[in-house]
Amino acid sequence: MTYSASVVGGSGFTGGELLRLIDGHPEFELAQATSRSKENKTVGNTHPNLRHSDLRFSDPADLESVDVLFAATPHGVSMEQIDQFQDAADTVVDLSADFRLDSEEQYDEWYDGHTRPELLDDSEYALPELNRANLEGAKLIASGGCNATATILGLLPLFEHGVLSGDEQIVVDVKVGSSEGGAGGGEASSHPERSGVVRPYAPTGHRHEAEIQQFLGVNVSFTVHAVDMVRGASATCHVFPDGPVSKGDLWGAYRGQYEDEPFVELVAGGGGVYRYPEPKAVAGTNRAEVGFELDPANKRLVVFSAIDNMMKGSAGQAVHAANVALGIEETAGLEFQGLHPVGAP
Repeated sequence: MTYSASVVGGSGFTGGELLRLIDGHPEFELAQATSRSKENKTVGNTHPNLRHSDLRFSDPADLESVDVLFAATPHGVSMEQIDQFQDAADTVVDLSADFRLDSEEQYDEWYDGHTRPELLDDSEYALPELNRANLEGAKLIASGGCNATATILGLLPLFEHGVLSGDEQIVVDVKVGSSEGGAGGGEASSHPERSGVVRPYAPTGHRHEAEIQQFLGVNVSFTVHAVDMVRGASATCHVFPDGPVSKGDLWGAYRGQYEDEPFVELVAGGGGVYRYPEPKAVAGTNRAEVGFELDPANKRLVVFSAIDNMMKGSAGQAVHAANVALGIEETAGLEFQGLHPVGAP
């Protein structure tokens, strides 16, 4: 069965990734891509890897009827246009933060409020490794934030398998590429300003903390750095367990959580150059790498995770969730395994 699909906000970086994935998806047919700024221009004019396509951007006010609509719009847009989106499609996948959280109070605390809080109970978080059962048949899906996705995937097995109780101190440091700021990221994301930096840009209070708190049930001390790469999010989580933890405990937890997951790989201190999770190794893919190391002298556990922020942290996660919601093979359209060697991601 073929499902018609559209991308609202198709001229941005994430929109381009969605178009690429849908274009190569065996069960999706790309019907429409919208962009106010690029209306009537071909998608290849903006995304050179799609020059083979003759599809042109259309006005987002003129939505066609499709089976699934992906909204790659800035925060605040989807909640204002959700009625139009749902009128146009049976399944809506939103890649902004507009439907990720559970309550109006959370949006008051972490964002700028919410205009459609009555729909929050209808939305399902897109990360299948966390929410697969609830995604089946879902009609409104919210793709997770990239920094939150990397952190949740790294820490989740520790809570699901009883290694941690939730009372421990957890310090998370995320390093992320410039594409997180989007195509209109501004001066801070321009190459002359971004090149060569390791710049703290959210030392405290990053909005993705809300997702981590919601889905793991714990508070974390969370800091994000901008670094000199285009793609990728790398999370290093410093955990101070209340009691002893062995490597056997850790392998049991991570294998138990992820051994059947098609897009999560354990990379924990093996041989070769890439001994721990590395964004460069997953660039362009929907894979996540997760690993760990014990520091007995300091009673510390260090957890590493790496994703491509535009794929597993956004567009790839959205397509994966749509596959689950529609009953399609989970890996459909997401089989690309990456390249090696490759330049800066």
